[in-house]
Amino acid sequence: MAVVSPAPIARFNRWLAAARRAGAPLAEAAALATVDTRRRPSVRYVLLKGADARGFVFYTNLESRKGRDLARNPHASLALYWDATGRQVRIDGRVELVDPAEADTYWAERPRASRIASLVSRQSEVLSSRKRLDAAFRAACRRYGEADVPRPARWTGYRLVPRLIEFWTRREPRLHVREQFEMTRGKWKKTLLQP
Repeated sequence: MAVVSPAPIARFNRWLAAARRAGAPLAEAAALATVDTRRRPSVRYVLLKGADARGFVFYTNLESRKGRDLARNPHASLALYWDATGRQVRIDGRVELVDPAEADTYWAERPRASRIASLVSRQSEVLSSRKRLDAAFRAACRRYGEADVPRPARWTGYRLVPRLIEFWTRREPRLHVREQFEMTRGKWKKTLLQP
């Protein structure tokens, strides 16, 4: 039986906080699945940087493989698993770019070395020489000194606007609890799924 439920985003944030309290390493690490133009899937981890009523935010390079995939097919999935709490969450939806001001704010909060690394890295391109990359990083450190490191236009954030969120809780003997929330006519509809 399906019932209308309150927004599951608050529940997600409670589960994430519980995973952190339980000592889950990198609790915000989320597997991001995209599909290219030839319908070939690709998955990799990103760090989730926020979840609110607007969606789930992560940052990356627009020119990376995931950036290219999302430019051509803006549908994606995120999955987070926390063994420490016996829970996982799966999120499907459509991605959109965050507002440039939001990307600027997060960029300014990042450690300086991470900003410089993002500035010099051409993420997902073939690396002809690690020495050249390391030299470019050191040169950028010298060039910027204590000055502000500008956010490159190719680096920004994505917001996955969810249409489906599944909460999974481990239960033995493999009778896991699966609760699916689907956005229907502007409201979250809850359905229980077989384990």
